[in-house]
Amino acid sequence: MKLFDYVLSGNCYKIRLLLDFLELSHEKQAVDFFPGREHKSDAFLQINPLGQIPVLEDDGAYIRDAQAILVHLASRYDPTGTWWPVNDPSQLGRVAQWLAFADSITSTASAARLHDVLGYDLDVAQARAGAHKLFRVLDDHLANQELQGFNWIAGSRPTVADIACFPYVALAGDGGIELFYYPAIQRWIRRFVNLPRFKLMPGINIFD
Repeated sequence: MKLFDYVLSGNCYKIRLLLDFLELSHEKQAVDFFPGREHKSDAFLQINPLGQIPVLEDDGAYIRDAQAILVHLASRYDPTGTWWPVNDPSQLGRVAQWLAFADSITSTASAARLHDVLGYDLDVAQARAGAHKLFRVLDDHLANQELQGFNWIAGSRPTVADIACFPYVALAGDGGIELFYYPAIQRWIRRFVNLPRFKLMPGINIFD
């Protein structure tokens, strides 16, 4: 199993997190995303024609898209069925809807981070405003979950929904997005970083 990886990518970090949570042996192939733009090279486009990372090579197949890789790993390698709860259709639907939500976080909070950290030319004010709108939704949801006795996005245990949403929320400060006004998100981040086998990434905001 090989992960085509960039250490500062939140989407690659999602995959590294699940690989570690599942204790899966794997190789990392570094991709010079910035400044080398290796993900747009002819060689890499043979692996992923969309020119995006991460990509996972597993058993001779290439799986692209962070959320798709999470589902692949959890459904194939988690014998407990907790990270991708295939035996609970109701919860599975809840998990799936938050994977879509995670894509929206990537297009807003991650975009703001690309602007501030890597100098990407984009409308950062719009990206930050979009991230704040999403974070209000997530914060309200997490607060309601807590009132019902649930600590995680889709229930009483963490799933790939939490992994999918976590990186670019926890990295929001890199894009000039303050999490001070989202107390339920802060509590969720604290719970997440205390999961067994959690590994930190540079830029992650941890709240005392």
